[in-house]
Amino acid sequence: MNEAPKTTKDITKKVKAESYDIARSDETLDLAKDLAKFIKENKLTTNVQGKEFVNVEGWQYAGSRLGIVPIVEHVINVSSAEEMKYQAKVTLFDLRHGATVGAGFAVCSNKESGKKFYQEFAIMSMAQTRAIGKAYRNCLAWIIRAAGYEPTPAEEMDYNTNTPVAAPAPAVAVAQAVPAMQVVPAEAPAVAAEAAAAPVQYATASQKEEIIRLLNHPVITRPEKTKMLLNINRLDEERAIQAIAKLRKAIDDRENGEKAAA
Repeated sequence: MNEAPKTTKDITKKVKAESYDIARSDETLDLAKDLAKFIKENKLTTNVQGKEFVNVEGWQYAGSRLGIVPIVEHVINVSSAEEMKYQAKVTLFDLRHGATVGAGFAVCSNKESGKKFYQEFAIMSMAQTRAIGKAYRNCLAWIIRAAGYEPTPAEEMDYNTNTPVAAPAPAVAVAQAVPAMQVVPAEAPAVAAEAAAAPVQYATASQKEEIIRLLNHPVITRPEKTKMLLNINRLDEERAIQAIAKLRKAIDDRENGEKAAA
């Protein structure tokens, strides 16, 4: 058995082979159909005044099918004495060409309708989520429209009223894609309360780039890659370190298994 290719050139070829090419009309049509089916089956839309707006997970799926992944560059506290407010920037990285192909900025404030009672971590998290959706919207609005949905991310729509609401639960560890990567159970209430009080230290851009590099290894399957990419921006620094270590171990184990079989 031949050894799996390991060079950057080989990895790039693999990404190109598995991704849709938007320059080809037939592949664009196939992607739109695939996207429409995925969004419908997973209920990734929000209905606003009779129109369907795609949630950020749907935009991430569209991007991953094109080999385009989001990288959170920063989340900045721009609050004042009267307002809690965060700004986020997200760039889009094209795995096929190894280049940045877009960006998006977004803010979230507790002055918005429906967010008066949100805790700080929820305001910060929503700014990040909106920036991801905005970055993809700037680049891929046409493919969402081709799939039959409104070309504005659901997170940008103002459909709440300014009433007390329960703040979103802190993000827990996501299900990792490769073997031996397990879901971390939800934290106990006391621990969750402590986490809510302290700012979340999200994974750095360099950590995310390393995760993306490892995910592009030939022994990592498409389903594993897609699941991880959809959740990469929910990782904090500690879990990013764990994900990198487990990805490396999975790659080593699979490579050694192939060599032994040969």
